[in-house]
Amino acid sequence: MKEQRLIIDKWRRGSGSILVSLVRVEGSSYRRPGARLLICKDGSYEGNVSAGCLEADLLRKAAWLSRGGAVVERYSTLFDEESDIPFGLGCGGVLDVLLESVETPECIALLSAMESTSIGEERSVATWLPTDGSPLKRVVLRDDGEVVFSSAGLSSRSLSHAKIAWSRKDGNESDVPLFEKLVSPQRLFIFGAGDDAKPLAAMATLLGWSVTVADDRTHLARRSRFLDTNIQVVDSVEYAIRQIETRDAAVIMTHSFEQDGNCLSALLVRQPRYLGLLGARQRSSLLIREAAAGLGLSVSQCCARLSAPTGLDLGGDGPEAVALAILSEAQATCNGREVASRKLSAELVESYVTDHLDRRLLKVQCGLDLV
Repeated sequence: MKEQRLIIDKWRRGSGSILVSLVRVEGSSYRRPGARLLICKDGSYEGNVSAGCLEADLLRKAAWLSRGGAVVERYSTLFDEESDIPFGLGCGGVLDVLLESVETPECIALLSAMESTSIGEERSVATWLPTDGSPLKRVVLRDDGEVVFSSAGLSSRSLSHAKIAWSRKDGNESDVPLFEKLVSPQRLFIFGAGDDAKPLAAMATLLGWSVTVADDRTHLARRSRFLDTNIQVVDSVEYAIRQIETRDAAVIMTHSFEQDGNCLSALLVRQPRYLGLLGARQRSSLLIREAAAGLGLSVSQCCARLSAPTGLDLGGDGPEAVALAILSEAQATCNGREVASRKLSAELVESYVTDHLDRRLLKVQCGLDLV
């Protein structure tokens, strides 16, 4: 998502020339369909469609290849010692890339759709790739199915197929050769603006995520502590909680037992896609037990909605290592991947709470012995 933001920025500045899109892959590939590369007028570029195997050739030839209009070019990265193809580098795939001038109505519509997703909207794009005698045609639809762009001369039948593809959300079993659902960047809400929130926010922006850091403590919730302009800093936890949606990720790391507890109760109700709680297992168990009681939920229900302790067991020490562990688990969860989670269960919560109570009783007994 970060490369999309950079591509849009270059385009809006008038620097772009040719947009290259990876539209089909056979075998293995470094990038998946939907990856894009913007070739600029000064010879530079943003984004990529491979691990670097194709970019140099595309920079040299893109303008010439697309001189007559949008065109699809095929590259092979299959390993073949006898092949003269310079891209047989052993990546193991065949890639089709679409090249189109940024000045065409179709490309402007696509780039505008990509720009809309950066502010939280969603777009669907149906594309009929250019073939001999047939130019590229495109339809762009809003998240409610309303058509916002349609190529001149597009048949009513094709437009109907685009709407059918949109209704199926992924375009499967439709008559649209290429269908894309452009989604807004993953959102991450970090509750707590301490020093360990800085690397987490910075790493998330490298992924192109939309990051909000919230803390009621105004001496921490300051723009000067988070210099990346893509990070939103707010001094109202309540405001940030109201923005949470089910597709979002959230991490609680205020280092205040009371504030963590308030955040946890509120976020368990909002049920973001990923909810992480930073802290020791015993501390987290106490927070979960209190939240469950206050919300009228079972401890099992709370544990199912929560990753505590947050993060994968990657090893290492320090804020950067912790941030990497948290972001790795959030990335996997938000993309539907199975991870080796360290999540607490109801049974573990009970054991940690019991252990905590036993320790408190032990301290009281020791105190009485000294009197």
